[in-house]
Amino acid sequence: MSFPVEFNLAGHRVPAHAVMELAAYVVGVQFYFYLRRRGRLGAGAALPVDQNLWLIVGCVMGAMVGSKILAWVESPLEYWSRRSTPLVLLSGKTIVGGLLGGWIGVELVKKKLRIKRATGDLFVFPLVVGIAIGRVGCFLTGLADHTHGVHSSLPWAVDFGDGPRHPTQLYEIGFVLLLGGALFWKSRGEYWNGELFVWFMAGYLGFRFVVEFIKPRHVYFGVVSAIQMACLLGLVECVRRLARGPVKIYAQSAIVTGD
Repeated sequence: MSFPVEFNLAGHRVPAHAVMELAAYVVGVQFYFYLRRRGRLGAGAALPVDQNLWLIVGCVMGAMVGSKILAWVESPLEYWSRRSTPLVLLSGKTIVGGLLGGWIGVELVKKKLRIKRATGDLFVFPLVVGIAIGRVGCFLTGLADHTHGVHSSLPWAVDFGDGPRHPTQLYEIGFVLLLGGALFWKSRGEYWNGELFVWFMAGYLGFRFVVEFIKPRHVYFGVVSAIQMACLLGLVECVRRLARGPVKIYAQSAIVTGD
């Protein structure tokens, strides 16, 4: 296989990354609304339509801002060099920044609308599916996407064009599917509203913190990258929420029984 991969659509050569990224968004959004219609995953699905739409707006806007800011900080030499153009500055994004930014955006909307209940569980499985599909596009793009690992002599290393490297995109696909499977199993039993989302974030951020050590990165303080620092901050919040448990105001109805 040669990278980057392009698809032939109606006689036009289209980058695989663009196709898979669009598929990730479409499938993820449709899966979200499917779960909401089915009334799955706790109280978050029971919110009025207008409040759900505002939550989606907050999530999307927060994700856009977060993914850009973290991308710029993660690769400052690439984005802030004198040769960089406005187009280059607009091109970068990171999943970690998107997740954390989207989380912050939702929390700000909830505060504005005075929504006390947890709402994140409904996003978990659409995120799992979306990330897995999107990372296929990252893998097919090769070196240009900057999601590959460092050079490796392992038998499953992939040559993206400059020698064998860790296929960290495939590692991530495998991990999120396993994480999704574990959370699906947990959703069949009892859990408090928001617990699935916190465990998803804790698992994904923990994985990203570790896997970044085998990816090319710009380190700060000689130790960790911007993405790893963001992961640590997110993990602290996850641990705080897991230790706190259900929001007290909903203590009498916070436990959800999966079906």
